[in-house]
Amino acid sequence: MGRTIAELLSNSGIVRNRIKIQAAVSNAQVFLGIQQEFGCFDRYIWQFVKGVPVQNHWAAPQDVPATTTESDLMSLDLKRRRSKFVGSTICYALIQAVGMVNDRTIQYFRHHELRK
Repeated sequence: MGRTIAELLSNSGIVRNRIKIQAAVSNAQVFLGIQQEFGCFDRYIWQFVKGVPVQNHWAAPQDVPATTTESDLMSLDLKRRRSKFVGSTICYALIQAVGMVNDRTIQYFRHHELRK
C-alpha cells in the first residue's frame, strides 16, 4: 500500500494530501467491510432512515439543515468503524444526494411528485 500512496502523492490530477489519501484507502476498506456485513452498502445506509425516504417540507432554502439526527448517527457509526472525514454534514450531503431525503422546498415544482 505504501507504493500506491507514493504514486498517488505524485499524481497532479488529485488533491495530494497524504492524510486524505490514506483516509481514502482506509475508508475503502471500511466500505468493503460494511458490504460484507450487510450484503451491500445500500442496506447499511438506508437503515438510518428506516428504509423510507424522509419527506421534509421546507419553506425556504435557508430552512434546510446542514445535519440531522440521522446524519449524526451515520457519522458516529462510520467513525466507530474507523472511517475518516465522515462528519455529520458530509453524511447529510450523502443522504440528500442518494435520495434518502426530500429536501426540496415546497415551492419546487416537483416537490409533490417527489413525495410519492
